[in-house]
Amino acid sequence: MPNMKDTIKTVAIDLFYKKSYFASGISDIARLAGIQKSSIYYHYSNKEDILFDILNTTMLDLNSSLNQRLEGLKTAEEKIQAAIESHILFHIERQKEVIIADSELRGLSIENYKTITKMRDDYEGKFQKILKKGIDDGSFIKTDYKIISYGILTMCTAVCLWFDQKGRLSKDEIARIYKGFLINGLKKSHRSNSRHQE
Repeated sequence: MPNMKDTIKTVAIDLFYKKSYFASGISDIARLAGIQKSSIYYHYSNKEDILFDILNTTMLDLNSSLNQRLEGLKTAEEKIQAAIESHILFHIERQKEVIIADSELRGLSIENYKTITKMRDDYEGKFQKILKKGIDDGSFIKTDYKIISYGILTMCTAVCLWFDQKGRLSKDEIARIYKGFLINGLKKSHRSNSRHQE
């Protein structure tokens, strides 16, 4: 059974997702958690503290998921496929949290904002490192790896906005389609290679 802090956090995730952070009050969270408003302050100092906990945990878990999927992989192609799959599946499985993370950053203080954006930058850096390696060793087309990383992450992140559990495709099928499409774009095409050989 979850403890009260977990209950408060779960309730806040649902509220921030449905109503937005700014439209949700501490009293709303307390009522849905089945406790007095004052009891929340035993677990969190204020509403922003709850938001920061949600965003911080989401980023830690997202990063951990990526690290696990990359473990033991050698080539840039293997790694970028695993990274794309990890990102998509996480954004489907943790749909509410990632939508909050993308839309409610403005609710953080400057210090907390810097902490979360630093975590995001570090996460993006892992994608960029993989892409650069693939470009340098000839596995991927020569291009701006930072811009491509932003494109891949933005495209894959958007899954959380439209994915429907009752839809015609499973999360694994969607991840497979995305991987195929993006890898085809990153790799040198046979047509391109044959032109160089002519």
